[in-house]
Amino acid sequence: MAHILLIDDDTELTGLLKEVLTLEGYHVSEANDGEAGLEAIDKGVDLVLLDVMMPKLNGVETLKRLREHWETPVLMLTAKGDEIDRVIGLELGADDYLPKPFSDRELLARIRAILRRTQSKSSSKNIDCIEYQDIKVFPGKQEAYCQEAYLELTTTEFALLSHFVQHPGETLTKETLSLDVLGKRLAAFDRAIDMHVSNLRKKLPEKPNGKPRIKTLRGRGYLFVEED
Repeated sequence: MAHILLIDDDTELTGLLKEVLTLEGYHVSEANDGEAGLEAIDKGVDLVLLDVMMPKLNGVETLKRLREHWETPVLMLTAKGDEIDRVIGLELGADDYLPKPFSDRELLARIRAILRRTQSKSSSKNIDCIEYQDIKVFPGKQEAYCQEAYLELTTTEFALLSHFVQHPGETLTKETLSLDVLGKRLAAFDRAIDMHVSNLRKKLPEKPNGKPRIKTLRGRGYLFVEED
């Protein structure tokens, strides 16, 4: 079963979450500040639950340092209404966020959605390569290349790019992308998809002709440009 690392200074909350997650069959580790969390992460960790407000090293700075060395999925736990923390977290490569307080059911649903996405490579090993124009995506290895250059993508960005290259020339609504890529229904004022698309755009090299790879269709969604 998946190994989840909880990074939160609220020991009462981490104790409750550990009990809930353990009952669901997850292996759970705890760290009560950002520095300890960075020391605790390794290749065996499948998902990090990261609180924003912490002593020594806050969640945003912890995520920034984590992303320098690890592509491990991160679900940020934010205070209700703190949109700025959510936006910054998504810009730095968080996979999703969950405002406090939250229910056990909502937390488990978010965890399952992220793990399905990141562990889908085991069910995609029969697909060696998805190739479109100058982009190559390797589901089994969770690797992507553009113009022969390796792309440093988070797990969510990889899933988003894989979805785009399989649907070129199609209008993909934010609702569709949220369900198919993030595994959740799009909520009002939810900017997660917008931020992930923005991050992906920055990491994709410019086309030789200077045209955009991903178009924003105002009021409709996004389009992965089909023509060269």
